[in-house]
Amino acid sequence: MCCCALFPLLLLLIFGTRTTHQVNVDCNELQMMGQFMCPDPSRTDHIDPKTQQLAGCTKEGRARVWCIAASEINCTETGNSTFTREVPCKWTNGYHLDTTLLLSVFLGMFGVDRFYLGYPGIGLLKFCTLGGMFLGQLVDIILIALQVVGPADGSAYVIPYYGAGIHIVRSDNVTYRLPRDDW
Repeated sequence: MCCCALFPLLLLLIFGTRTTHQVNVDCNELQMMGQFMCPDPSRTDHIDPKTQQLAGCTKEGRARVWCIAASEINCTETGNSTFTREVPCKWTNGYHLDTTLLLSVFLGMFGVDRFYLGYPGIGLLKFCTLGGMFLGQLVDIILIALQVVGPADGSAYVIPYYGAGIHIVRSDNVTYRLPRDDW
């Protein structure tokens, strides 16, 4: 083989190889989701099987989970590509959505669903009026299914992690609504 044919191949091998360069950064300063992934998908202990939420979820709705930085990023706090970060979660206190719905459908006229959720006054009112002549029972079934009515202690329902959980977006005095073009 001629030397002239090997020269471009040699240049391609020399300049075509890519060298990796590790960057040491404080991983708490990473901003974009392209720079890290939370929670670390290789770890299987981040979901609490009892509550179906992130393990260690506090009453304030925050949990500390292990995250993984993108390739070529080395965290200074751990010395490798893993680090911990606080992420939002739903704090639960043991009230199951399916139990509440079953109680509301079958015993809602006696207010058992409201007693279960921690609303004894409304439960007693439903008991005395036979579920508001069954109209209050129907309204409660809809409100519980839409997760508008939740437990009285402010916790969320226990729902499977990838289940039918709803995140309600509410507006207040600082919410700005854009008008639609056809208004």
